[in-house]
Amino acid sequence: MNDPRSREGNGVRRVLVVEDDPDVREALADALADHGFEVASATDGREALRILRERAADVIVLDLMMPGMNGWQFRAEQKKDPALAHLPIVVVSASGHRDIDATAFLDKPFEVEALLALIARHAVH
Repeated sequence: MNDPRSREGNGVRRVLVVEDDPDVREALADALADHGFEVASATDGREALRILRERAADVIVLDLMMPGMNGWQFRAEQKKDPALAHLPIVVVSASGHRDIDATAFLDKPFEVEALLALIARHAVH
């Protein structure tokens, strides 16, 4: 039986983008896909948790300010799940907040190359 959360191949392959703004979410997903990543997208933290429990990710790109379950709430729930707690978080936000346990931060607006570099540096392999 195949575990849907298992990873195939080596290196960074799967990125979960958690962003409520559909234009930003789509632009991020397209840019990452154009650079060879397998991308899943979620509109809030609750949907992100559901997706992560179904399939693996090497890194999570997380917005903070979202309706439903925001980035802080998502991170608190993620840390409670031993299967998900180790996944690195790259926070992308216009809020300027740094009051969340994250691997890296990137202020909006940003260059795609900066995001790619953070993903490459911090992703679980």
